[in-house]
Amino acid sequence: MNNKFVLSLMTILTLGLINTAYPSDSEHHLEHEETTKITEDLANKNGINTGITGPQKLHKSIISYGRLTTAPEKTSHVRARFAGIIKSVSVTIGDQVSTGDLLAIVESNESLKQYKVIAPITGTIIQRHANAGEMTQNQVLFSIADFQSLWAELRIFPQQQALIEPGQRIKLLNNGETPGNTKESIIEHVLPGPENTAYTIARAKIPNDDSKLLPGLMIGAKIDIAEFTTALAVKNTALQTMDSQLGIFTKAEDTYTFKPVTIGRSDNQFSEVISGVAAGVEYVTENSYLIKADIEKSEAEHEH
Repeated sequence: MNNKFVLSLMTILTLGLINTAYPSDSEHHLEHEETTKITEDLANKNGINTGITGPQKLHKSIISYGRLTTAPEKTSHVRARFAGIIKSVSVTIGDQVSTGDLLAIVESNESLKQYKVIAPITGTIIQRHANAGEMTQNQVLFSIADFQSLWAELRIFPQQQALIEPGQRIKLLNNGETPGNTKESIIEHVLPGPENTAYTIARAKIPNDDSKLLPGLMIGAKIDIAEFTTALAVKNTALQTMDSQLGIFTKAEDTYTFKPVTIGRSDNQFSEVISGVAAGVEYVTENSYLIKADIEKSEAEHEH
């Protein structure tokens, strides 16, 4: 069991932030087995949030895995325009440069005049093969890569290939982002995989302004392959089980009541409601487990 869950529950039950032991308590009392009262102040303090039942767009999705890469146009390998001697170098590996920044000064072997080697793109110096006094030859002096956006290359195996097409939305999984700030994008290309492989490659451009993602990182992504609108849905975080029945807690003023519901289709966030509750009803969307624990605690006390 999650330690945060245990700590939160023990704190509430021990300190009596939500107390159902005595009906005389002016803030909170048990009316019957599956109904309880909690003041607005206590609900707010304990993060008991609510929403309204109603129509919702749900998404059918599959999971695919792959890796992040840089786009060819976002990488530049810089050579000297004329062969010569490197007189000075202005950057090193890891430096950020903008288009037009000075990278090095070279003295041409033919004219003996000095000229500037400048950055052709904005990005990060990822390779440097240039030092003062060295000959330029025809080698790459600097490599620059722009990591402000990357490409997700997802492997799509035969059983999934008929379901994937350009324009579908993807969301990266397990990428270290905080909730509500997950990287999302659209599939732009579906390409054949490398020779002698059964999978295709779905490519999507991933924003990376914060530079938290790096090329080569193995990733998973949820790909939305269909969407449908339900007449009535509730958040998955609202669902609880009491007496072997799945349901939600509705709210009317300070009263919270457990309502069994029949669930249909669902996605990662919402579940379709077939029966049990009407549209336009206020219900608990977050921390509903606290209300369940409160009612079960009171039932146990009454048994004794």
